Amino acid sequence: MKIRIRFSKTEDLRFISHLDVMRYFQKALRRAHVDISYTQGFSPHPVMSFASPLGLGQTSEGEYVDIEVGSSQPSAQMVERLNAVMAEGIQVLGFRRLPDTGKTNAMATIAAADYQVWLQPEEWVPRASCLGYWESYLAQDAIVVHQKTKSREADSDIRPLIQEAQWREDGSFFLRLAAGSDRNLKPEAVLDGFFLWLEEAGALPQGQKPALRIHRLDLYGEQDGKRISLEDFGEDMV
Repeated sequence: MKIRIRFSKTEDLRFISHLDVMRYFQKALRRAHVDISYTQGFSPHPVMSFASPLGLGQTSEGEYVDIEVGSSQPSAQMVERLNAVMAEGIQVLGFRRLPDTGKTNAMATIAAADYQVWLQPEEWVPRASCLGYWESYLAQDAIVVHQKTKSREADSDIRPLIQEAQWREDGSFFLRLAAGSDRNLKPEAVLDGFFLWLEEAGALPQGQKPALRIHRLDLYGEQDGKRISLEDFGEDMV
């Protein structure tokens, strides 16, 4: 039986690495007596896979881990059992059964991610004075930024990967960005490009860009030509 668990990672654990979260979940599943399946061979380990890893220092309410189990109680009871053993800073939000057939792997189905981003300090630049620059920045046919990966660094056009972008009245940015193994854009790249745009326009002194506080809202996949939350690939068990 395939299960998708949705969980949040809050301020208390935002500097805990993805590897540590993986190890923690293995222990939490054992403590909650989840009937998780194990791989075969000389070194069995729990059958589990995480969706797109969260960046260090970021928080989220849309994290996912897929597991396989031999048996399960109703979803509400499993959520309660897991939260009873979770450390402060991680909360299980959903426990849903995935279809036995079809493409369901979390990492393979990711198409987009939603983020909310705050600037620190919040009074960095009055929103009203930079809103026009933000709109002009997004109106470009191409937004070329310098990006580094583990294997290479190069200039790339990120404009096709920005699916939606708003600068909200509360001073935060809402970003819906392409995500997944093939096309993946980080919110830092979008805003670093914007800060460079401000510097070139003379609206921001060089070297004075603000820090970012990034919160992931959810991850989405494609199903039947529609974008849906990874959580909605599964169904609650009753």
